Amino acid sequence: MPQLDKKRLSERDICTRFLPPALVVSAYLIGSIPFSFLVVKLFSGKDVREHGSRNVGATNVARTAGKLPGVLALLLDIAKGWGAVAFAKTVVARQDWPFHIGMQPWQSREMWIALAGLIAVLAHMFPVWLRFHGGKGVATATGVYLALDPRVVAALLIVFVIVALVFRYISLASVVTAAAAPLLFQFLAQAPHWRVLMSIAIAFAIIAKHHENIARMARGTERKTGQKKKEEE
Repeated sequence: MPQLDKKRLSERDICTRFLPPALVVSAYLIGSIPFSFLVVKLFSGKDVREHGSRNVGATNVARTAGKLPGVLALLLDIAKGWGAVAFAKTVVARQDWPFHIGMQPWQSREMWIALAGLIAVLAHMFPVWLRFHGGKGVATATGVYLALDPRVVAALLIVFVIVALVFRYISLASVVTAAAAPLLFQFLAQAPHWRVLMSIAIAFAIIAKHHENIARMARGTERKTGQKKKEEE
């Protein structure tokens, strides 16, 4: 019997040690689900990477397959960001989570939750299923932030709408909103510093993903909201 108890304890210890890497892998797998690609395939049979802006995101889905598929892709991308963080919260709250609260980074449960959110956004941008050609991460980041603090998302939505209405560039609104997120986590939500650092990393990633849009805005060739393709050409 003592040997059996030791074996069970050993198996439990192994499972406990695998929780952190399992959390990281799960966050990537959740974030990498290519909903925009799948929705367009389902509704029209097209490859969203070969149409419109070729971006694997809700805006291009709407342009390629219609408004309903675009809204569906948007909601699903938001949901997977929320799901990755919700899953991380559940895992780190387990009694068998291997790291006790302490001063080291890996002992902070907030660090693991923030890391899961960051990984989910990066997974959306670089999904292994599409040879690392993914979207720009705005919707997935929204889901991540929604799971962390809905007040931040509400404030970001106001920023997005104002910039979009004034300048009529969705891409500019996305970039400005991404850049505003760390400030809102810091000063509005007074969030743990891990969330602020996560939102800074996400902001840099989103802005980098919009480099082509930024270049087109500088040249004056970026399409504005409501502007038809002929006008752009």
